[in-house]
Amino acid sequence: MILLDTDHLSLLQARDAPVAFALQARLEAFPPDDVVTTVITMEEQMRGWLALIHRVTDAQRQVAYYERLLGLVAFFAEWKVLPFDQRAAVTFEHLRQQQVRIGTMDLKIAAIALGHNALVLSGNLRDFQQVPGLNVEDWRQ
Repeated sequence: MILLDTDHLSLLQARDAPVAFALQARLEAFPPDDVVTTVITMEEQMRGWLALIHRVTDAQRQVAYYERLLGLVAFFAEWKVLPFDQRAAVTFEHLRQQQVRIGTMDLKIAAIALGHNALVLSGNLRDFQQVPGLNVEDWRQ
């Protein structure tokens, strides 16, 4: 299973960048159900658009941001999104007890990935490589 972190998923959303084409081509070698993301990545992206909406007070300017938010919902509807479930929560807490020092959202993604024995695609190798037993690669090149 291939699990895309937020940075890799964002590349696919750009669609017209050469690096997005290269990433998409590599991912097409895998069955579609084996290429996934997480509810944590969905949360990160939704929080970003919601923050923009709330910063802009002019309703006319908010229209474009709400359109992008709807586009995000449609984008994620096409993906298999892995949950942060009870198993992931236990793994997350275990990693905290081991004093793995990375950001909370990345640690949650790692906990989900470990539970599914997934390869994480991320540009944040420095942090994810601190998680014992996690397979992580950067396919942005």
